[in-house]
Amino acid sequence: MQDEALLEGHFRLSNGMHSPSYLQCAKVFQHPEHAELIAKRQSAMVGRTRVDAVVGPAVGGIIAAYELARSLCARALFAERQEDAFTLRRGFAIAEGEKVIVAEDVISTGGGAKDVIALVRRLGGEVIAVTSVVNRSGGNPFDVPFYYLHEFTAPTWPPEECPLCREGQPVEKPGSRAEVG
Repeated sequence: MQDEALLEGHFRLSNGMHSPSYLQCAKVFQHPEHAELIAKRQSAMVGRTRVDAVVGPAVGGIIAAYELARSLCARALFAERQEDAFTLRRGFAIAEGEKVIVAEDVISTGGGAKDVIALVRRLGGEVIAVTSVVNRSGGNPFDVPFYYLHEFTAPTWPPEECPLCREGQPVEKPGSRAEVG
């Protein structure tokens, strides 16, 4: 495919770690037919469980949540960071007891998805699962079922231990979150 999603170089991940590999799922989601196929595969993994809403953290989880919600005949919402915490804006709401799936593009440590899980729970929703296209965490970092399509491993280092930094290679931050230390 001409729109390669796997980037090689020196990257600062959203969790602050450095890696020689970065997955840019936006390159996949720019093709609606790929996003639809991904959501259908995830929907089959989730099964026949009742789902009221799918929430994705902005920006990476917006399309993932939308397409999965469409596939599950549920509402699609996205959470936005405001003063470093996720919140629902734009009139979005979760009612007490609603069944919610949190959808992401890539899970590394799961920090963003965990923040959205906490938000949904504070609002009275019940998080029944997390989904992602790619899992690079090496397991399930959540206290709910975690469904993903691909597992990806690449080395990561804290910035102070990064061999690419020691070699003087410039670091890129291709994701949507603000710079992390």
